[in-house]
Amino acid sequence: MTRILVINTGGTISMSEDKSTGKVKPNEKNPIGNAKLMKDKWEVHYDELMNIPSPHIAEREMLGIKNRIDKAVTEGFNGVVVTHGTDTLEETAYYLDLTATTKIPVVITGAMRSSNEIGADGLVNLRSSLIVAASEDSLNRGVLVVMNDEVHRARFVTKTHTTNVATFQSPTFGAIGLVSKERVDYFQNSNFTEKYQITENRNKVYLVKAYAGMDGSIFDSIYNLGADGLVIEALGAGNMPPRTIESIDRFLESEIPVVFTSRAFNGMTQDVYNYKGGGGEFKEKGVIFTRGMSGLKARIKLKILLDSGVKREDIVKCFLI
Repeated sequence: MTRILVINTGGTISMSEDKSTGKVKPNEKNPIGNAKLMKDKWEVHYDELMNIPSPHIAEREMLGIKNRIDKAVTEGFNGVVVTHGTDTLEETAYYLDLTATTKIPVVITGAMRSSNEIGADGLVNLRSSLIVAASEDSLNRGVLVVMNDEVHRARFVTKTHTTNVATFQSPTFGAIGLVSKERVDYFQNSNFTEKYQITENRNKVYLVKAYAGMDGSIFDSIYNLGADGLVIEALGAGNMPPRTIESIDRFLESEIPVVFTSRAFNGMTQDVYNYKGGGGEFKEKGVIFTRGMSGLKARIKLKILLDSGVKREDIVKCFLI
C-alpha cells in the first residue's frame, strides 16, 4: 500500500477562529493533525514537526523540513505532504525544490480560512495534496504546491491575494495540473533536475524593491551590514533610477552577486535599455538577470547557491536554468 507522510508545520490550516473576537490563532492541538482522509486507499502518517505561523519560519526551519523529507525517504514513504502557512509558503516550497534530494512527490499545501470558519479550505486542500502525492505521474516533478484544486511548480507560484482561496497563481506560466475528485491530470511537463547540497545557513542575502526617485542610501546601508548577496526587484524589464548606480556598483566591485528581477509580476528581465540606469549598462557590469522569477524566489536561490559553495562565475549559469 502507498505510504504518505504528512508533515504539519502550522499556519492557518491548523488554526481556529475565536468566535467571540473573530481573531484567528493557533490551537494547542492541530485540528487536522490526524485527519482520517483516504485511509481506505493509502497508509497516511502524520508528523507534528512544528506548529508556528508562517511569518515565524526562516531558513533554519526550512532546512529542518528538508531534513525531515529526506528522512521520510529512508523510512519507506512514497510521497510527502507538507502543511504550511500561506504567507511564506512559496519561499519554503522553492527552498525545498532546490535542496530536497528525493525524487518522490513532495507537495506543499495550506489554507486561507481556518479550520472552524465557514468555507474552510484546509481539509479539501489536504485531500487534493494526498491525491497528488500518491500519483506516479507526480514523480520527478520537483516540489509542487497544491491549493484550490490546482497544481503549481514551486519555482513560479506566488500568493496573489490576501484572503481569497484562489490566491496561489503562477504568473506568466500558469498551473501545470488540475486535481479532480479522484485523480490529478498534468498538462505541462515539469521535469526538474536542479538540486544543491546544503547543511547550514550562513550567507546574508537581502531583497530590495525599486521605486521612482530612489537613491543609493538603502544599498549603502545593506553593503555596510556585510551583505553576501543582493536581489533587486528592478523597474520594468530591469532598469534602475540613476542615483542608485554608484551604490550598486560597490557590490559589483566587491564581487558580491547582484541579481535583478522585476517588480512587475509578469514577464522576464532583459537588458534591452541602453540609457543611464538601463538594464544594458547593468548587464555589462555583471548584474545577473532572471527568467520569470520573483524577487522572493531569486533571494532564496541566491542564498542557497552561496550556502552550498557555488562559485561566483557559476552562479550566473545557475540563474539561466
